[in-house]
Amino acid sequence: MLSSGASASVQINIASQGGSDTTKPDLSIEVDDVDEIYQRAEALRLEIEYGLVDGPWGVRRFYVCDPAGKLLNVLSHIGV
Repeated sequence: MLSSGASASVQINIASQGGSDTTKPDLSIEVDDVDEIYQRAEALRLEIEYGLVDGPWGVRRFYVCDPAGKLLNVLSHIGV
């Protein structure tokens, strides 16, 4: 997971699994408003692999497949 220096220092995480028994994503992208991005993904009829949920570790996220078939974890930190 990478985040901008504007609100947090850069983070690089190497995962062995996706959390909450999900598939390990190919890439995690943190956004300001995950609900807005989820609505846009639905409107574009993108392939949502894992619906919008709050994770117990403080993130709200969903998984979507990009056009090349890569699994993206789109997330926002809760309460930030």
